[in-house]
Amino acid sequence: MGLFSRRQPAGSTPPTSPRDAQRATLAHFREFVRTRVGVEAYIEPVTSSTPMTLVLIASTGEWTRRRVPDARTAHHVAKSLGIPVYDVHRSGYPQRMRDWNSRQRILAKRARDTPA
Repeated sequence: MGLFSRRQPAGSTPPTSPRDAQRATLAHFREFVRTRVGVEAYIEPVTSSTPMTLVLIASTGEWTRRRVPDARTAHHVAKSLGIPVYDVHRSGYPQRMRDWNSRQRILAKRARDTPA
């Protein structure tokens, strides 16, 4: 097998189709909204290293991110979930997300530093 061959290694699963990936993303977002309170959507623009993404942020600051093809689709997804949608360029990230990230870093450090 060549270095850049498209063949999959033995025992690996074939890549999912775009339609399957879309269904999985929607299912993930629905579950996130169903199991959390006060969820809002934030559209993240394309950068040199990442595609356009949609971030859902709960009232606790917990968040999840998935790729979306464009802003129109991101708005459609948020509308179908019944949640407000914002553009990160205009609104920025909510403080609760930054606070949640900080708490998670502290908890991870404590877990590493605690002897087993």
